[in-house]
Amino acid sequence: MPTVPLVPTLRRRRLGEALRRFRNETGLTIEQAAALMGWDNSKLSRIENAKVHIRPVEAAKLLGVYGVDAPDVLMAIEALARDAGKKGWWTTYGSMVDAHIKDYLSLESDAESTRICSMGLIPGLLQTGSYAREIIAASTFWRSQEEVIALAEVRKARQSVLTARGGRPPLNFWAVIHESVLRQRFASQPALMRDQLRHLLDMAELPNITIQLLPLAMPPNPGMVGLFEVVRFPTPWPTVVLTENLVGGQFVEGTEHVDLFEKAFERIVAAALPVDDSREIIKHVMEKE
Repeated sequence: MPTVPLVPTLRRRRLGEALRRFRNETGLTIEQAAALMGWDNSKLSRIENAKVHIRPVEAAKLLGVYGVDAPDVLMAIEALARDAGKKGWWTTYGSMVDAHIKDYLSLESDAESTRICSMGLIPGLLQTGSYAREIIAASTFWRSQEEVIALAEVRKARQSVLTARGGRPPLNFWAVIHESVLRQRFASQPALMRDQLRHLLDMAELPNITIQLLPLAMPPNPGMVGLFEVVRFPTPWPTVVLTENLVGGQFVEGTEHVDLFEKAFERIVAAALPVDDSREIIKHVMEKE
């Protein structure tokens, strides 16, 4: 039987990029590094390009060739090599979930923390099922009702990263939301927003979740440009930023650009209300519903 080409998962791509970065830092060419491992050149090239598997023991040996011996880096690389071929739960939804969403869910499942600025809606990780269905139906109006329901299920399922991740600490989540979002109304479901605001208050009680509001009378700040998420990972994985628009999302990588978004989030936090004040406003708006 012919060999089925290996699909480069996001984890495998990140692993290959990390190994390439370590090799470049040593000044070794692919040919030199492969020779030190006793491999042919094509094997290392395919590993770096996410086209073949690398076993954890091979990854550890390769790091030794590159002079990388930090325990946390070794553990992270070996873990990613072990998990690189695993399929996420979201793959059961097939093509209904766009490729960039699948990539983001993979990142989110591995992340240490996420910081999000949202000016127009409640962030997905904090949405109730009813709110999610309304937002998805409105923002992906070309989708069928069946697809909208399935995507809302995906959105709810991903929220498990906030509470349990197979023995790993839950995701540390910091959301800055514009106050006007609290005042959204859904004519078909009058009680929807009250339930959503109650859910926000409940989630804000978790120690790994921080929610702040940008007030209606907010000073100008970088959040006015649009929604973005800063996703951080344990060492040695670099921070990634996701920006979103109507037709999908775009990943921003590279230290210089990511640093700009990190600094932008700091300015947004400075323009936002303190956590306690934000909670009181959410409670006040909810009680008026």
